[in-house]
Amino acid sequence: MSTDLRLGLNLGYWQRDAVDATELVQAAERLGYDSVWTAEAYGSDAFTPLAWYGARTSRIKLGTSVVQLSARTPTATAMTAMTLDHLTGGRLMLGVGASGPQVVEGWYGRPFGRPLARTREYVEIMRKVWRREEPVTSDGQHYPLPLPPGSGDGVTGLGKPLKLITHPLRPEIPLYLGAEGPKNVALATEIADGWLPLFVFPEKIERMYGPSLAGAGPDFDIAAMVMTVITDDVRAALDGVKMMLTLYIGGMGAKSRNFHADIIGRMGYAEAAEEIQALYLSGRRDEAFKAVPDELADGISLLGPPGRIRERLELWRASPVRTLLVMGPHDEPSLKVIRDLVLG
Repeated sequence: MSTDLRLGLNLGYWQRDAVDATELVQAAERLGYDSVWTAEAYGSDAFTPLAWYGARTSRIKLGTSVVQLSARTPTATAMTAMTLDHLTGGRLMLGVGASGPQVVEGWYGRPFGRPLARTREYVEIMRKVWRREEPVTSDGQHYPLPLPPGSGDGVTGLGKPLKLITHPLRPEIPLYLGAEGPKNVALATEIADGWLPLFVFPEKIERMYGPSLAGAGPDFDIAAMVMTVITDDVRAALDGVKMMLTLYIGGMGAKSRNFHADIIGRMGYAEAAEEIQALYLSGRRDEAFKAVPDELADGISLLGPPGRIRERLELWRASPVRTLLVMGPHDEPSLKVIRDLVLG
């Protein structure tokens, strides 16, 4: 636990009709924000917007929250990360995650099974690429390098181990895992520099993930995404978070396998999550929205006037979270208020 928190800005996905966030990112840099983060699902990729903002800033760190494993081979991700890290003077923080079966199998056409083993192999290969100690090989089940002769239709058997041509600026790029299940979180403490949780209820994180976090080293960073809205209309802010939760719990996953609904269940809202999902999938989305508990929406967010947010920040300072990645602010005055509240 630490009373000191780092502060980052999470922009999420880039949208075609969205205003270019360059000015917002530059304002965050001027105000002393530590990092800015971008995301991907099945629309914009995470790297391109980050390169755009990186070219227009000089200090703020640049994070992906998260890059999807199935979108690229581990060597392709390692190459892209190395290139962006070089071009921005060593500012990249690479967040990766397995996503879910709907996206992995429906969008990327790859099998979703064994996400922990796939993640471990993926990370091992990327680190071999960056270290350049020898030509990269892997005898793993999911990403064998080189492909063994006879391992599939069209495999020539002519593949050879290769070493990255370009020398990385840093042989160890900071690596974060996006994880929701207890086993994935434990894996993050073992093989990564940090964990990127999507929903955090600060009073409950120890109960939910205490055993999973037991192996974390002293420098392990929990960088939590937090919807943050400065407003006198708490009701409207709560409803905005509830709309987001309705989509994630109700529609971001299959009925039989929804990791977001699972995490809400582990927070103590299993019955509510089941009801929200059932209502959403039956087309009764207004009722699903109403079924989201206010207490849940408030617990995972920072909403209201500055005084209310200042009080609620004490719950985050008392938790294992070390970095707040705020989502929601769209202008410099809001960024400044948040900066003053978090950093003093």
